[in-house]
Amino acid sequence: MLAIFKTGARVAALGLLTLAGACQKENTFVPPPPPKVGVAYPLEKAVQPYLEATGNSTAINSVNLVARVQGFVQEIEYKDGAAVKKGTPLFIIEPEPYKLKVDQAKAALDGAKAQLLQSQTEFGRQQALASRQISTQATLDQARATRDLNQATVEQDEANLEQAQINYGYTQVVAPFDGTVTQRLVSIGELVGVSSPTQLATIYQLDPIWVNFTISERDVQTIRASMAKHGITTADIVGKVPVEVALQTDHGFPYKGVIDYVAPNVDPSTGTLNVRGILDNKNHQLLPGYFVRVHVPLGTANALLVPEEAIGADQSGRYVLVVNADNIVEQRKVTIGETFGGLRRIESGLTPKDKVIVVGLLRAAPGQKVEPQLQTLPGSDAK
Repeated sequence: MLAIFKTGARVAALGLLTLAGACQKENTFVPPPPPKVGVAYPLEKAVQPYLEATGNSTAINSVNLVARVQGFVQEIEYKDGAAVKKGTPLFIIEPEPYKLKVDQAKAALDGAKAQLLQSQTEFGRQQALASRQISTQATLDQARATRDLNQATVEQDEANLEQAQINYGYTQVVAPFDGTVTQRLVSIGELVGVSSPTQLATIYQLDPIWVNFTISERDVQTIRASMAKHGITTADIVGKVPVEVALQTDHGFPYKGVIDYVAPNVDPSTGTLNVRGILDNKNHQLLPGYFVRVHVPLGTANALLVPEEAIGADQSGRYVLVVNADNIVEQRKVTIGETFGGLRRIESGLTPKDKVIVVGLLRAAPGQKVEPQLQTLPGSDAK
């Protein structure tokens, strides 16, 4: 009996030792392997950087059509919103009274010319008589004065006739240029031009069209420094540097033109420089008043490009995560530029040898060790 008890005790002791060993193995902490992340070197590539701005389209010519003479509107010769050619009659304002004034001025001028002809003949006769000492000097002087007075009367009547013809011309309001006319603001039979010029409608020239935009003072200084470096003047820009324009609903920049004006001063109230582009607009796709996006090419430049999704943002600005030589994640503050085919230009903060995390960003944190796996960006060399 005692032997059986001793044997059971040994078995129990061995079981306890085995259980203790198992518990000791379960309590040992085994750290997880570093998370795998995809890294890539920034893509070095020659790109065409653009100056990005927002602006507004403006009609190259826009004029309020007004009644410059008093009268009743007799005819309206266009349809509201119609495109018209230069010289097309648009409004007719009671021309008869002004035609009568033209006729009166012509008659007065004809009478003055007849009197002038008579006085010139009389002056010639008196000159001949005075040379033979038949007529007195006083009579000759009187004939000369009469001739000169009649000459002045002719000149005055010529001016009156010209003024009457001008007023008569004002009774027909015509398009001053090719354009589109707004809806009329008066009706047939309405009295206009009573105390001041009455606005009848407005005409806009839509082709070509202007796009006005502004450049920040910082960009102005950068561009002017580059111009000075390459010996470029403002005269080399106007009419030569292309400008690309897009509406808010456009993909890309389908409208092309050139810069045709650069302001000589920076507006001190806004710290910006006014610039204007001119674009063909034959289909009238751009209308005055549109809010547009503007691209101005700045010349080819070498750039470092990274995927857009690799760039993060916090309160201090934009950053990327990179893996150092010890496979530790670091946060790098960067300054970003334009996008090129889904890649964002990095203006500062990175070098070509930095390994940027492009895959598995959620598994990486600054100061953490990772297992980097090299990726290849589109357009990169195989290495």
